[in-house]
Amino acid sequence: VYVQGERRPTTSNVRRAQIRHVVGQFDVDFVGDWREGSPLYRTSSRVRSALRRAAESTMTADHAALFTGLVIGDDAREPPEMINAFRSSGLSHLTAVSGQNVVFILAAASPLLRRLRPWWRWGATLGLIGWFMALTRFEPSVLRAGVMAMLASSSFLLGRPQSVVRLLAWAIAILVLVDPMLVWSVGFWLSTGATAGVCVVAPPLAERLSGPAWFRVPLAVTLGAQLGVLLPSWLVFHRLPLVSVPANLLAVPVAGLVMLIGIPGGLASAIVPPLAPLLMAPCTAGTRWVATVAYLAAAIEPSPGWAALGWLGVAIAVCALVIRHRWRRLSSDVPI
Repeated sequence: VYVQGERRPTTSNVRRAQIRHVVGQFDVDFVGDWREGSPLYRTSSRVRSALRRAAESTMTADHAALFTGLVIGDDAREPPEMINAFRSSGLSHLTAVSGQNVVFILAAASPLLRRLRPWWRWGATLGLIGWFMALTRFEPSVLRAGVMAMLASSSFLLGRPQSVVRLLAWAIAILVLVDPMLVWSVGFWLSTGATAGVCVVAPPLAERLSGPAWFRVPLAVTLGAQLGVLLPSWLVFHRLPLVSVPANLLAVPVAGLVMLIGIPGGLASAIVPPLAPLLMAPCTAGTRWVATVAYLAAAIEPSPGWAALGWLGVAIAVCALVIRHRWRRLSSDVPI
């Protein structure tokens, strides 16, 4: 594109702009000739526009903004009260595209990927991940998730599968070497911390908790993620919502469904607009449910002092469940 205008220094959100490699502002006086971008950016822009149109034609403005946030991390049109509600309820990570979104996009494409030979499947997988990263505008959280997925796919192809912790370490090292400014990104901190908590804390905690698997596993994953983001959440947002545990247990499974069917459903709705209300009905209901959980959880979130006492109670309860499970195992091992 050919433009004329005046360049001036950035005056607001300087640090945030620098993390995104923005070094100034530009006041445009004239726009001349322009040329379409690469096929990668053209297709990603068309998909973003199609998803936005499908959501806006079937949902309210607030829910449409939340839908695009859940599916592709486009939360720019969310109203301030919705942003505050998701932060206060500990659900703001749902609108930051991460590993869950990458897994769901690969799951949606798995029927086609499985038909390919190994090397072609690997190439198509990497290409799909790269396209999805472009679709989400290369946000720090999706960079972490995408690089981890690429490394996991490559190690599987070579017959040398690696532990998740090792993949996370390699992904962080590669990304920081390529873009050192990521070390100042709050989204990168939260994504890395949550992933580390889920990978390191959740598995052993799920084994030691008592109760059925449908209760133990989601609870362990939620507690592990909250432990992983404890420090950056407190330093940046000065809060660690107590309601985040029940809110995540209620919202994450439904948000996962929206993430899984959001892109195919939104694209199908854009192609056949008369069927949009029917095709988008599950996404509409799921988005409304996630928003309701966030608003209700934010409304009942206690003051910081009571929240600290509540987290102490959660820690005591988890320790009690672990001890109870260990006592039962020791008792069952005693010969009669």
